[in-house]
Amino acid sequence: MISTYKIKPAFQKLLTPLLKVLRKLGVTPNLLTVKAILLSLFLGYLFYEAESNNTYYLYVALGLLFRMMLNALDGMMARVYDLQSRTGEVLNEVGDIVSDVAIFYPLLFLEGLDFRLAFSFIVLSVINEFCGILGKAMGGERRYDGPMGKSDRATVVGVICLLFYFDIGVEPYLKYIFAIAVVLVSLSSVIRLKHSIK
Repeated sequence: MISTYKIKPAFQKLLTPLLKVLRKLGVTPNLLTVKAILLSLFLGYLFYEAESNNTYYLYVALGLLFRMMLNALDGMMARVYDLQSRTGEVLNEVGDIVSDVAIFYPLLFLEGLDFRLAFSFIVLSVINEFCGILGKAMGGERRYDGPMGKSDRATVVGVICLLFYFDIGVEPYLKYIFAIAVVLVSLSSVIRLKHSIK
């Protein structure tokens, strides 16, 4: 399935020099994970307040990219430097869900977007992450199958924020965008469950 997750290896390769610098400075994977969570909470606040300050939309879009970097770096650091731990794994999984809810919560109040679609998108995003974790819980591996996985959802919201920032009239199309997103994230969950069962 098409997903931005497919470009993860190339993205990680670009981050390798930064990873080495951070490790030399004594940064740990768990610290990166905590920073990603705190950043997500702050981005959620900016997104919520963006209607009163258009520049916040740009900050959210750029912040989502930075969050992707932190999410990639914590896993890379844990694997490359053998710093994996149960605490880190739990922190990462719970943090991803908390972060998604924090960032997507303002969608409930977004003008032009049906509340039911926004609510469905948020709930299904949480379920999607749970379906990914089930793969490992059932003795296999953590599933990241798309479409509309974590990075895809962040990309959609980031692009929408950029469109808002540049005052491109996307409001009439929001219901269609998120209707498609809801279908795709549901499909992703089914695929993850199917692979987990196998």
